[in-house]
Amino acid sequence: MEKWFGLNEFVALAETGSFTAAAERLSTSTANISRRLHALEKHLGLRLVERTTRHVALTELGRIYYQRCRPLLDSLDEAQRTLIDLQHSPSGKLRLTCAVAYGERHIAPLVNDFAQRYPELQIELHLSNRVVDIIDEGYDLAIRLGHLPESSLVARRLAPRDMYVCASPDYLARYGAPHSLDELLQHHCLVGTQDTWAFEEQKRTRLLRVEGRIHCNNGHAILDAALKGLGICQLPDFYVTPYLASGQLCELLPQFRQRDTAVWAVMSSNRYTSRKVRLLVDFLDQELKARLPAAYLQGNQP
Repeated sequence: MEKWFGLNEFVALAETGSFTAAAERLSTSTANISRRLHALEKHLGLRLVERTTRHVALTELGRIYYQRCRPLLDSLDEAQRTLIDLQHSPSGKLRLTCAVAYGERHIAPLVNDFAQRYPELQIELHLSNRVVDIIDEGYDLAIRLGHLPESSLVARRLAPRDMYVCASPDYLARYGAPHSLDELLQHHCLVGTQDTWAFEEQKRTRLLRVEGRIHCNNGHAILDAALKGLGICQLPDFYVTPYLASGQLCELLPQFRQRDTAVWAVMSSNRYTSRKVRLLVDFLDQELKARLPAAYLQGNQP
């Protein structure tokens, strides 16, 4: 323990820049901060801090030592929290967010199953098509769909997710089927939340701005319009696969379909993730994969 004596005080002093602030952070006295820092410097045989009447500054060796010590203390805190977690059933509040349609159909039922397993948890599931800032708004977890923009958040892939271009047999009988992306622009497209559709052409993403007389920001409404022969839609697999299987919809331009844009669990980039969040992510991962069609599990597309 001699090697650790004074380490917390040194790191607090390095991060706050004063004995008073370091003492407030650690709920101790400035005299205790000074005493422990002196003991640490004596043990190491070098000066870590330059003291003045107004502030303290790290020496060059002090800066190097701080850069090595901060990760060590983080790891120690994580180990202690992990042990505490393992001794207790998950409890407290767990907040997550997901897009409305996918959340209603897939995430909410699984979250309810998870809540049955852990009755001491208070779970808040917020369904919204707005991209929630999980850090600023205090969420533990976000379930997101498609391609993720670069960010400092940590993402774990839970399941595949494909976008299908579809039309009803009635529409195709009246207007024919497009055989290229350029031909698609001549058709009645059902425009949802995005009027730009993404495709894969020669291993590159191609964005296509589509037009049509029906616009709606709700996937179920777009699906209904497609089933009634009003146009061509582009929707995620969880909307359309039952209707593709029954023949009520036909897939168009499958050679340009973007493959496996994925369902993601997105979390803070902090080193330590609470056990309740890890348990929920593991549960969603297991359950979503268990519900995949066999073709996905074999590495093929449905």
